Amino acid sequence: MFSGIVEEMAILTGIEHEQENIHFTFKCSFTKELKIDQSIAHNGVCLTVVRFRDDTYTVTAMKETLERSNLGLLKVGDRVNIERSMIMNGRLDGHIVQGHVDQTAECINMEDADGSTYFTFKYPYKREMAQRGYFTVDKGSVTVNGVSLTVCEPTEDSFKVAIIPYTRENTNFVDISIGSIVNIEFDILGKYIARLNRLSQWFHLRPLSLACRWLSSWRLLAWFSLCACVPLVSLCV
Repeated sequence: MFSGIVEEMAILTGIEHEQENIHFTFKCSFTKELKIDQSIAHNGVCLTVVRFRDDTYTVTAMKETLERSNLGLLKVGDRVNIERSMIMNGRLDGHIVQGHVDQTAECINMEDADGSTYFTFKYPYKREMAQRGYFTVDKGSVTVNGVSLTVCEPTEDSFKVAIIPYTRENTNFVDISIGSIVNIEFDILGKYIARLNRLSQWFHLRPLSLACRWLSSWRLLAWFSLCACVPLVSLCV
């Protein structure tokens, strides 16, 4: 699980094809801190570290990941946004990001906004997917190339985001132009709500009633998790 707060940009130094998989080798400032089997988000895609060599690390992307994301378009020398998985005792500065990219989108417009920049992205609209929660809402959250962003002016197949200078300079938004392909992950909350709505129709329940039951179960789970953690904290102290 990630938060959409990019730590830095990694440089792609090598690409190796193995059947339908691709091994990507990257270089970043914290390579020495990584471990085998650790999860790292690359342009929003959760990938597992499989080996190290000198000051680089390698991750593997399978066929489905390549089909859903822009990783297959990468070239040696490209910069990708990277983020290590969340530490659960810290602040959630972005929003809940799974690292499971839903699809790609194309940058169709860029506008200056007195220092910041508005980017507009367009993605293929599918009614069935929208009914399953694959959509954006005004002031909601969306992940673009692993960056947690707030949605502006959403339509059924596009949305706009505002990028401040710091974000543009410290992520690969600096490399995005009209025609660029980016990874997008829709907000998981929207998917759950859409699922609850469909379940309510199947079981003839009111969506609000079903949502309340779902939230109650999450509160119960959180309570048991807290109870389980207290003895562990006591032992650590």
